[in-house]
Amino acid sequence: MTQPQERELSAPLTPAQAFDALYAYCAPALVRQTYLLTGRRELARESVERAFQLAWQRWPEVARDRDPAGWVRATAYDCALSPWHRFRPRHRQPEPPPANAPDRALLSALLKLPAPYRRTLVLHDGVGLGFAETAAETEASTPAAAARLLHARAAVAAQVPELADAAEVHRRLVALASTERLRAPQPPTVRIGGERRTRFWTRTAIACTVALIGATTFTLRTAPTHYEPPVPLGVQVEGLPPRIAQGPLSDEETELRDKLRREAVPGRGRLVPLSR
Repeated sequence: MTQPQERELSAPLTPAQAFDALYAYCAPALVRQTYLLTGRRELARESVERAFQLAWQRWPEVARDRDPAGWVRATAYDCALSPWHRFRPRHRQPEPPPANAPDRALLSALLKLPAPYRRTLVLHDGVGLGFAETAAETEASTPAAAARLLHARAAVAAQVPELADAAEVHRRLVALASTERLRAPQPPTVRIGGERRTRFWTRTAIACTVALIGATTFTLRTAPTHYEPPVPLGVQVEGLPPRIAQGPLSDEETELRDKLRREAVPGRGRLVPLSR
């Protein structure tokens, strides 16, 4: 009875099961972290969902990564801080701020920071990464990451004086992210959505390729095969039919013309201007 149970416990996970386990472990906290970066609940959910969709598309690579959770976190942060969101109509209007006044002050101070400084502060003081990990994830050197962190702390403390201590900043960031009701979609929904998105873009790429091939084939078949220089001015153009001048009218045509001129056209009366 013990051996079959041990075999079941030691059986390797399928890709879907491994993905679902990573999602269940990272997604809830990652949505709250992304909310601290953007101040938008829907954008935080979209960014995390998109990050996990990309992870499922590249699952062999992500599964063998040294830190799969870090890979997904970095991708979600990149999606959340993308500058293209400013052109989306629904992201131009601000979302309702947190109900608590201290949380509103903290979120306002965070959103006034430049995106690299805000990301560094959330990673180090919020998530709890070290300087080396923070620098690697933000693609900066360790001294640059430390300088960004010090600048971000000073800017936040200038607006919220009680946040001069790093431990208090960590506590308030965790509290702010926890008070918001942020829920991530279920793992099967993310996987199915990612697969549908991949199929859509694959079909779109195939359709564009076929249209390009068709247009190129049509152009090759209809394009001239040799160069024809333009005819210079003053040179007679050959190959055209001769211009035919209109000759005199025949007797029948003359009689018809005179008849049309004499007889009035039947129909409704015409408005003729009176001569003065």
